[in-house]
Amino acid sequence: MMTFFTRRQVIAQAAGLASIGLASPPALAQFRVEVSGIGATQLPLAIVAFRGDELAPQKIGAIVQADLIRSGVFRSVDGVSGLDETSRPDWSRIRSLGADTLLVGSNSRLADGRFDVRCRLWDAVRGVELGAQNLVVGSAELRYTAHRIADWIYEKLTGEKGVAATRIAYITKTGGSTSPRFNLWVADSDGEGAGSALASNEPIISPAWSPNGQQLAYVSFESRKPVVYVHEVATGRRRVVADFKGSNSSPAWSPDGRNLVVTLSRDGGSQMFLLSAAGGGEPRKLSSSLSIDTEAVFAPGGQNIYFVSDRGGSPQIYRMPLSGGAAQRISFSGNYNISPAISPNGKQLAFISRIGGAFKLVIQDLASGAVQPLTDTDADESPSFSANGKQIIYATQIASGNRWQEALMTTTLDGRVKSKLTAALGDIREPDWGVFQGGALK
Repeated sequence: MMTFFTRRQVIAQAAGLASIGLASPPALAQFRVEVSGIGATQLPLAIVAFRGDELAPQKIGAIVQADLIRSGVFRSVDGVSGLDETSRPDWSRIRSLGADTLLVGSNSRLADGRFDVRCRLWDAVRGVELGAQNLVVGSAELRYTAHRIADWIYEKLTGEKGVAATRIAYITKTGGSTSPRFNLWVADSDGEGAGSALASNEPIISPAWSPNGQQLAYVSFESRKPVVYVHEVATGRRRVVADFKGSNSSPAWSPDGRNLVVTLSRDGGSQMFLLSAAGGGEPRKLSSSLSIDTEAVFAPGGQNIYFVSDRGGSPQIYRMPLSGGAAQRISFSGNYNISPAISPNGKQLAFISRIGGAFKLVIQDLASGAVQPLTDTDADESPSFSANGKQIIYATQIASGNRWQEALMTTTLDGRVKSKLTAALGDIREPDWGVFQGGALK
C-alpha cells in the first residue's frame, strides 16, 4: 500500500530511478464485476435479454443490468424472458415475480454494419410505458450505448444522474522489482474497455481527472524526478505544468479547470502551490509551515481546499481557504488519516484512516463530524467519489486463494453494496473517477 509516508519516500528516491522506455501498451486490462451486499432499499427491476444480443459483440441487456445493480439502487428480478420492445407484457405474471419496472429491447445489425438498438421501459405496477430509445451506433459504440441506457433508466427512476457512462483512471505496475512496467489506464466505469494512456518503466502516480473529463493530471518520474504533467486523453498530447527544483507532486484540479494545486519542495519542505493548468507563470504559495502539506483537493465552489499535513505530529486532514488563512483540522478519529476526497455536494469527506493497524476507507459527515468505516479490508487507498456522489471507488487488497491480490472496488456511501473489479495485471493503484461524458438520453 502506498501510504502518505511511503509515497514521500518514493519521491525522495526519484534520483535513483532508471530512464523511461515507452512502447506499445500491453494487452488491455479485462475486468469482471462481482457485486456483494444488500442495500437498505432497492428497486426491483426485470431486464430481459435483448433480442439479437446473442449475435452482437456486446450484450446490451447484460451490460445495462450490471451497471444498475452495481449502483446499489436496484436489484435484479429474474424469470422474465421472450420479450422485446414490440411485446405487450403479461403484467400479472411480471408483478407476481416482484418486479416494479421492466426493460425490454432488441439489438439488430444493419446492412451497413451498424447496430440498431431499441428499448422500452415500463412501470410494471401500473402497466404504463415510461419511455423508449432507438439508437443507431457503430460496433465500437455498443458498450458506451449500453452505459448511456443504464444512466437513462437510473435518472428516470431516481430523478438523479447515473454514472455508468463515466470513466475511471488508475495505475498498474507489472514486472516486479527487477523490470517494472507502469501504465496509466483509462477505462469505462465498470473497468471494461481499458486503454493505456501512458506506459513507462518509471513510476506514474496521482492521476486526477479534469472537471471536463478531457484531461488527466499526473506525476511521472520519466525525467528521473517527479514532474507534473497534464495529458489530453483523446489526442495523447501532454504538457509539463510543474518541473521545479526538487519534487513536484499531488496535482488537484480547481472546479473551473483553470488551475492546479500541487505540492512543491522547491523552497525546502513540501508545501502547496497554486499554478495554471496551462503551464507557465509563477506559482502562488498557499501554505507556509514546517510540516509536509500535500494531497490537496478542492471543495465544491473552489473557495476551500482539504489537504493532509503532519503539522500536529501525525498525518491528519485539514481545511483552509484558497485565499489564505489559518488551517482548520477536520479529522480527529485516530492518529493517521490521509487521502481526502470530498463529495460533489460538499457534505461528506472520504479518506483512509489507520484503525488498529489496518488502513480502511471511512466517510465523515462534515456537519456532524460522525465517521463511519465502509470496508472490511485492511489495505484500502485512494478514494474517489462518483460524479453523482452516490458511490466511491478505491483500491485495496483482497484474499485470492493463498495470496493477496490488488483490486479496484466501488462502494455505496453506506458500505452496504460493493462491487469488485479484478484483473491479473499486477498491482492496481490510485483510481480516480471521472465526470459525466456525452449527452444524456431523454
